[in-house]
Amino acid sequence: MSWDNVFLLANYWAFAAWIALAFLPRGPKILAAILYVGVFLLCLAYTILIVGFLTGGIDPGGASGADFTTLKGVMKLFDSPGGATMGWIHYLAFDLFTGMWIARDADQKGFSRAVQFPFLFLTLMAGPVGLFAWLIIRERRARAQTKK
Repeated sequence: MSWDNVFLLANYWAFAAWIALAFLPRGPKILAAILYVGVFLLCLAYTILIVGFLTGGIDPGGASGADFTTLKGVMKLFDSPGGATMGWIHYLAFDLFTGMWIARDADQKGFSRAVQFPFLFLTLMAGPVGLFAWLIIRERRARAQTKK
């Protein structure tokens, strides 16, 4: 399978999980499916890729001299198709996990889906920006709930 196909498959997989998170009822089965069929499989793909790269079992496609100890080494890794795909899967997994946390936290604090949606979208598109915005918005309600 080409790196382009792995990249597209990971994107479609994550997007399907995001659609479920944003629009399906958030019962235990749906949340478990998003966690284990969405996040878990993205984490598994990442684990296989990083172990494969580090052991030499998978060729990232031109990243000789790549490593995680220097900026230059990381840049070389991301300059390869496999390294960029691996990095992207890393983002997809963590952003989806963060989106799940935001959704569950927002549900627990009584925020409507309409209020949640922009934060989930921001997290999908620019992970830390969505999380940062959510942490600011949730603070007042979180404090009010702890005072009860």
